[in-house]
Amino acid sequence: MDAITVTPGLVLAYVRGSRARPYRVQVRLRTLADADWDRFLDLAADRTGHIAALLDKEMPQALAECGVPLLPGPGDLEPQCSCPDRGHPCKHAAALCYQTARLLDADPFVLLLLRGRGERELLDALSRLSAARAARAAQGREPAPLPG
Repeated sequence: MDAITVTPGLVLAYVRGSRARPYRVQVRLRTLADADWDRFLDLAADRTGHIAALLDKEMPQALAECGVPLLPGPGDLEPQCSCPDRGHPCKHAAALCYQTARLLDADPFVLLLLRGRGERELLDALSRLSAARAARAAQGREPAPLPG
């Protein structure tokens, strides 16, 4: 299998088979709606530990199970392959699914990109959200009394 390309809603690779030319294999996955992203970002920004875990390439269980459909379920993946095999999925698409699962285990941002948003975009949004929350919290506090 050559390099795997992950973009929002799509995993693509060229897989060698019995023919001289590799087969074009893709797996599609529905991207998340803006409301789902808002809910995910709110939950991720609620605890600094969530952001730290993501930066450490770990998906906190609380985020994975937050009600936002991050992890693909049965029937969510739509594999396609240019090979003549009529199996669904064919062995080339199955191989790409297994390799994709390995990538998702290694880096949660691959899953988040596949669901529609890239690492930089998400980290920027989390940074803005955290700053806005900190500013609101600071406005609610009374100023500290001056000494003396």
